[in-house]
Amino acid sequence: MKSGFIGIIGRPNVGKSTLLNAILGEKIAITTDKPQTTRNSIRGIYTRIEGQENDCQMIFIDTPGIHKPRTKLGGYMTEMAINTFRETEVVVFIVDDELSSGPGDQYIVELLRKVDTPIFLVINKIDKLDPEKYRKIYEEYMALDLFTDIIGVSALSGKNVDILLKKIEEHLKEGPMYYPADMVTDHPERFIVSEIIREKVLMYLDEEVPHGVAVELESYKEEPNITKISAVIYCEKKSHKGIIIGKEGKKLKGIGKSARIEIEGLLGTKVFLELWVKVKENWRNNEFALNSFGYRKE
Repeated sequence: MKSGFIGIIGRPNVGKSTLLNAILGEKIAITTDKPQTTRNSIRGIYTRIEGQENDCQMIFIDTPGIHKPRTKLGGYMTEMAINTFRETEVVVFIVDDELSSGPGDQYIVELLRKVDTPIFLVINKIDKLDPEKYRKIYEEYMALDLFTDIIGVSALSGKNVDILLKKIEEHLKEGPMYYPADMVTDHPERFIVSEIIREKVLMYLDEEVPHGVAVELESYKEEPNITKISAVIYCEKKSHKGIIIGKEGKKLKGIGKSARIEIEGLLGTKVFLELWVKVKENWRNNEFALNSFGYRKE
């Protein structure tokens, strides 16, 4: 069997989590159109069992977007992503624009120059790029002489994802099966449930609120025909609390209904979901709050 760990890195909002979900064929990482949706490193496990010689297990690590941090949470996220370089056999660097378009990708390129492992450049969103734009992106990165291969994909539609997997597998060595064949993530269900709730909050909120939101499960009770979940949505300002709840509580009800439907699909049972909104001012710069929400440095 071939096996190994693959780090997925890139700027915020380039499609890292969408690619991971496409590889696995199911959703384990939340995705929205807002930057920095991913806050923790999420491991997705791709296993193919065909016979002794062709078996393969790839453990993909989806990381937060690498960016210049403005808060302790931002610093934690960026450090976590950079640390991924040190524990993987292959690195997948995702871009969706030319290198010259901004400093974000240039910063990542400089970090990658210190990496000895194979690096695959993935140009994402090819379904939205015209051929000339794609050519410019490809040529700029090819000129760096840094990448093992450059592959254009559409993470949203799954186009060329199979090609990417095949090329990555060629660079993996013989190794153990780290996880059971039917396991797609090492995160517990409770973590995924809290992330689903946070995703729905992000989808329902305006630009000024999302980055200051955290979700904490207060109770999680599994009963014979139903799972009862109580969760708190934390925000940083009193004005944001009102925005999350909405007029006559309509926004919070919408968040709850949308989250409940997806959680029921995940758990395969009926779900009673109770949501509360509380204010914890400036929690993104509070070490104690970051630890209590599970944002711990490795």
